[in-house]
Order: sequence, then structure tokens, then C-alpha cells
Amino acid sequence: MTRLFGTDGVRGLANGVLTAELALDLSVAAAHVLAETGELSHVDGSRPVAVVGRDTRVSGQFLEAAVVAGLASAGVDVLLLGVLPTPAVAHLTDALDADLGVMLSASHNPMPDNGIKFLSRGGVKLDDAVERAIEARLREPWQRPTGGAVGRVSTYPLGHEQYVAHLASTLTSPLAGLTLVVDCAEGAASEVGPAALRAAGAEVVAIHASPDGLNINDGCGSTHLGPLRAAVLAHGADAGFALDGDADRCLAVDASGEVVDGDQILAILALALKESGELDGDTVVATVMSNLGFVQALRSHGIDVAATAVGDRYVLEEMGASKRVLGGEQSGHVIMSRHATTGDGLLTALHVAQRMATTGATLAELAGVMTRLPQVLVNVPGVDKTRTDDDVLQAAVAEEQGRLGETGRILLRASGTEALVRVMVEAPTSEEAQAVAARLAEVVRARLSL
Repeated sequence: MTRLFGTDGVRGLANGVLTAELALDLSVAAAHVLAETGELSHVDGSRPVAVVGRDTRVSGQFLEAAVVAGLASAGVDVLLLGVLPTPAVAHLTDALDADLGVMLSASHNPMPDNGIKFLSRGGVKLDDAVERAIEARLREPWQRPTGGAVGRVSTYPLGHEQYVAHLASTLTSPLAGLTLVVDCAEGAASEVGPAALRAAGAEVVAIHASPDGLNINDGCGSTHLGPLRAAVLAHGADAGFALDGDADRCLAVDASGEVVDGDQILAILALALKESGELDGDTVVATVMSNLGFVQALRSHGIDVAATAVGDRYVLEEMGASKRVLGGEQSGHVIMSRHATTGDGLLTALHVAQRMATTGATLAELAGVMTRLPQVLVNVPGVDKTRTDDDVLQAAVAEEQGRLGETGRILLRASGTEALVRVMVEAPTSEEAQAVAARLAEVVRARLSL
């Protein structure tokens, strides 16, 4: 059986792959597994509590109803948070001492998709073993609670206010004097994003903050930076920040419209933490997708980089195991573990802006700490992503890597959230990187086509 859980929960076409029936069954199975591991067990006999949030996708409405039905039928009380970012749901799972958090979102994926992310007590993502156990328990026979033992469902209207207050509490300096553009991707942060930046003292221009259930990530947000660049230039803003559909990632644009990616953002925050003596172990956790220029820049400042597999869950696992306070991905997932249990796009934007405010430096000047090696990423759809260990394909990768030597690198991997294989190449020039990536993409298509 193909695994339901990817690197970031269960994700797929809403009402196609991800049906109401599956959402209900997953919620019941999650309640059973977490109860047996002690996560939902209450010695006083009281019912466990779950918080449930969602992004703006219209499909989130029926999936929310299904998740709530599953949890309540399993004897779990449910607090409905409504539309809030994933990191807000994680924060509130912890702040409200809930036993379980559930977020309905497909993050940066197109609107027709949706997803379910489960969070254990404290707002922490489930590990692989727990997810496998949930899959194994799907649709098993079970003793259903009846009468007063079933769960209660109520709304929780204070989540927005509490999350904004939490974000503000992480800052030590106001953002007064800065004009910032925020692209909310017509997603979960469309209200809370501009509110958080304004509460911190910035002048804020919000774009793509009028979700209608259908327009999430549609030509906007962290996967489409053109509108943000245009808005920054049009308003003469100091910087712009682009979120994705559930606001757990953030990319930036400087005053001249140049993109500042997740590696550069991590470098900015790493140097700020090292300067203040808060970078435990002088180490940042990043994935194998991080640019070589990022690694070289941090090492020149006495900061080590611990590399993990792609996926913020693996960054989080390494951060927890080695007790690191900063980690993230080139895609804009940045985790500041002193303030959050998951990637938080708004938290990231606030702290980058704070660095601008306290140093008086422009975002371009701060990002200039590293020079990106030309990097090309080619996504190859319509292939069997489970067979990337194909001998002929691996031989082709080895041959190309041999040509690059120490001047570049190649990473070929299956996507954890989509049906495709990613080919990433870094080389001394963009032309060489593109040529190598194109040759390898052709081998992927030839060897792995469905």
C-alpha cells in the first residue's frame, strides 16, 4: 500500500484523493493511536481536546466537518479555530494545552488540493512511526462511545488575537519607520498577516488578502513573486514578504525588487543570533537543498551547517535532537525554535524586518552576506518517483557529478508532496547548471516514465 502521509501530512486532490470519508477515518485512527500512546489519555477521565484550523480553500469547509465528526465520535472535544495559519494552530495547540491539533491545508499547492496535518500535544508534528500507526489503524472495528461520552464541538474566537500577541512578544524592537508589503497568497494569513506587521509598528501594504475560497496561491504568494516585486517598487517599500497558503513559509523581496530566498533569510537570522550570543552551538540546521554559497558564507563567520533530508519535519527532528535554535529550507520554511514548533512565515518576516530596523541596513545589504552559486531545479512529472535508485539513472548522475567535481553538486530526489522527481544542479555558471539539469531530466523521463 502506498503511504498516505508525505513529508507534510496527507495531501491530495480534495474530494478526489482526499475525501470526507478519508478525513473522518484518519481523525478516528489518529485519536485511537494517540490515546494508546498516552497523548490523549486523561487520568481524571475527562475528554481530550483538539483544536482544528484551516486555510481558505473552499474544500476546507467539508473536510473540517469530516475531521470534527471523526474526532467527536471518538470522544474528543473540538475547538474550531476557523481560518488561521499552520503555525498559529501549532501555537494554539500548545497555548491552550490541547491534546491534538489539526490543520487543513495543502500549503503552496494549487487550490483543488487540500491536506491534513496532525499535531501532537505541544504543537509538534507527528513522527513517522506515529503516522505509520495511524495508517495501519484506518477503518478498523472499534467500540464507539455513546451518550455523554461523545465529544463536544465549539468555536474558539480568540485565536487570531492570541497569535498576534504571541508574535509581538518575540520582538525586542519595533518596526517603526519601515514600509513593508506582504503578499498573503489569498490564504490563511490574509487577516492575521497584515495585523501582525502593523502591531509591530510597520507601515503595511497588503496584497492578495481577499480570499474567496478559490483564489488561494493563484499567481501570488511565495511561489509567484512577480506581484510582490511590482508592489514593492510601486509603493517604494523597504521590503516585501510573500507567504504561502498556510503561511508556514516566507520569501522576501528587497527594495529594488531582487528576490531574497530562504537561504539568505536563514543567513541573516543566523548572524543576528550569533551576534547576540543566542545561536546555540553556533550551528544552523538546513537541508541538502541549501545553496553551497549559503554553507560557505556561514562557515566564513564561524557557523556550522547541519544538513538533513528535504522537509521541514526533518529539520525539526535534527533541531530537537541537537538542541539547535534555528533551521530551515531554501523554500522559505524557517524554524525559530525558541518561539515556534514549526516553520512560521510571519515570525520570519517580523524578525528579518527587526534586523533591518535595528541595524539600519537595507534588506539587500543584509542578504549580501552570501553569494548564491547558480542553481537550477527541474521538476519532472509523470514518472514513477519510487524508482530514483534506477542503476542507469544513478550512473548518469555520477557521471555528471564527476564532470562538476567540487565546483558544483547534483541532488536528485522524489517530491514528498507531489507526483514528480526533482533534479537540482549547482554549477559555476547558470548555463552549465541548466545543461546538466536538462540532460538528467531526460534520463529521468526515459527511465522512470509511467
